[in-house]
Amino acid sequence: MCKKVDPPPPPPADRRRRPVSVCWYLLGMAVASTFSLAYLLVPIYLLTAIFALASRHPNALVYSIPIFVSMFVPPKFSRRALTLARPMLDYFDFESLHLSNDDDNDNDDGNRGGRRGRILAAQPHGVLTFVAMCEAVTNPESAMRTPTAVASVLLRTPILRNLMGIFNLVDASGRSLKRHLLDGDGDGDGGEGGGSSVLLYVGGIAELFKSCRDEERLYLRERKGFIKLALTSNVDVVPVYLFGNTSVLSVLRRGPLAGLSRWTGASLTLFWGKFYLPIPRDEKLLYVVGRPIGLPHIAHPTQEDIDKWHGVYCDEVRDIYETYKERVPMYKRKKLYID
Repeated sequence: MCKKVDPPPPPPADRRRRPVSVCWYLLGMAVASTFSLAYLLVPIYLLTAIFALASRHPNALVYSIPIFVSMFVPPKFSRRALTLARPMLDYFDFESLHLSNDDDNDNDDGNRGGRRGRILAAQPHGVLTFVAMCEAVTNPESAMRTPTAVASVLLRTPILRNLMGIFNLVDASGRSLKRHLLDGDGDGDGGEGGGSSVLLYVGGIAELFKSCRDEERLYLRERKGFIKLALTSNVDVVPVYLFGNTSVLSVLRRGPLAGLSRWTGASLTLFWGKFYLPIPRDEKLLYVVGRPIGLPHIAHPTQEDIDKWHGVYCDEVRDIYETYKERVPMYKRKKLYID
């Protein structure tokens, strides 16, 4: 089970944002909006390009050049690009908390020296996970060691796969995750539980359409596959909570686009932020990494084993939420529901 230590004290009730110059603030807004605008406009561009090619428009090939370039340029983690995104941290007044002790494994986000790997199980899912993106900008070394698992459709979508690829992405399919966790990170022995870690959004795209600015709903009660994967792969699970992920952008939660998003596993729906535009709201974001829950290695877990450790995980998630929600003004009166 988890080793309990006293959590950091909450900040004073009258905590204010860090002072930021107007130019730096606007630059942060521009950086954050680049990602949200891309998510909105790239699907439209792809559809028009396909239509132009299908109708044999004389300028179709020229219009589609970005698609062809993207197809031949693999998505790649970029520390330099993350450095350029640093203004986004102050725009959101980003804060990061890591609750693990040094001896809870080598560090909070990965492992070295052959120690157990980890599934950093994150929630909630947002239109764009700005909280985790800010954490990657803050700690690029950790982002390089611990890739983020995403729907395979994103890794196959031209332009978006290159834009988001700077955050170090891997396929979230079960086979891909199993292979990544067992391969090790190059510092371990490459055997079972060889040391690789991955950040996984356990609620998936379905969770995106549950939360809103008034309530936080996690699609977690039936999501137990990651627990089984961890038990059989001899890796631990670390709860990660992304405060603000569902409040910086609002999403159209019903209608045909919502159904299409669930079917494809991608955020193909209307969303808005500041001024009802695709500009993320400049609200405080908080990234909280909990403690490893201490999963054993069970090669053939029973349903009882899975249910037991899934319950431990849900309790830890709720505990993190109730302990740290006071740090984020938007969350002080926001109730958590686990569906």
